[in-house]
Amino acid sequence: MDRTILRKQLESFLLEDIGHGDLSSEALFRNSEEGMAQLVAREPCVAAGAMDVAAQVFYLQNPLIQCSDAAPDGAIVAKGECLLSVNGPVVDLLKAERVALNLLQRLSGIATLTASFVQKTCEFPVRITDTRKTTPGLRIFEKYAVRVGGGYNHRFNLSDGVLIKDNHIAACGSIARAVERIRERIPHTIKIEVETDTIKQVRECLACGADIIMLDNMDIDTMKQAVSLIGGRALVEASGGVNLETVAGIAATGVDIISIGALTHSAPACDIGMDWDSC
Repeated sequence: MDRTILRKQLESFLLEDIGHGDLSSEALFRNSEEGMAQLVAREPCVAAGAMDVAAQVFYLQNPLIQCSDAAPDGAIVAKGECLLSVNGPVVDLLKAERVALNLLQRLSGIATLTASFVQKTCEFPVRITDTRKTTPGLRIFEKYAVRVGGGYNHRFNLSDGVLIKDNHIAACGSIARAVERIRERIPHTIKIEVETDTIKQVRECLACGADIIMLDNMDIDTMKQAVSLIGGRALVEASGGVNLETVAGIAATGVDIISIGALTHSAPACDIGMDWDSC
């Protein structure tokens, strides 16, 4: 993650949550009082962001806070295990708690779900990737969590690559016309991907030399036919409605990439809490 962007985002999250001050903690504790706590998994998960995100929240709140015992990214954490230990001024630990937990829960949830998809397809030479279906403001974090879980990133934003989708095709009139217009305006170093949902459209992509052909919401039999027709002349991406029950079957068709919006838009947050150390 870009450290400059990361810092700005975390600062804005702290400002959003703390506002003009923590009425509860500031009334209860003096600035000189110190304490210790642990961020603990309430369920098994794949850790993501303990040091690079959660710890940074505490450091931004107060550089005097000490963070240790961070679970490495990608580590499988059992229920009851510590993901991060923190100690420092009580007021600042409590001020940073919610933001740190929210992010750690969200990222670990995405990494855990991604790892499940990767495991389901481990016997096939296929990449599991995310999409742009991310939470506004959290894309840098969510795509990072996908990588932690063993997946790959699709476009980060619209400027990262060309993807001609159904509405582009409808507005242009045909795939061939859309590809022709794109080629006139983009550098030769940029690949062109086209979304298709029929074998006829796949043939049209091949005729105009698309670099990547997306098979969108195709059934398995149609997907197999499309992969055979393409015959290695373009990278093949499958997308649309992929879940843990169907992903292995899709991978078995021979596609190169499976993009899954659910990795970021539907991953449940992991249950992680901050337990105070009374010792």
